[in-house]
Amino acid sequence: MIIGKVIGNIHSTIRHPFYGGRKLLVVEKIETDGAPASGYLVAIDRAGAGAGETVLVLDEGNGARQVLESKDGPVRSVIVGIVDEISESKTP
Repeated sequence: MIIGKVIGNIHSTIRHPFYGGRKLLVVEKIETDGAPASGYLVAIDRAGAGAGETVLVLDEGNGARQVLESKDGPVRSVIVGIVDEISESKTP
């Protein structure tokens, strides 16, 4: 799982039929403190996320296909949740 911040949408006129009716978002990877990490992902949105929101991304093809209930869909990353808060556990 990856934590990221939604930084944009992807729109296309020509696409694989699998992506019809699915929202694609650009997600910048972030650290748990909110600082940018290196890289970004393009992910299918299953959580209703929007620009500026912190999200949880499943970045593993087989797991993403299972979430989307597809045996052979051309997908690697899917947004599975919107993060409300990140807190570090304090160990004594």
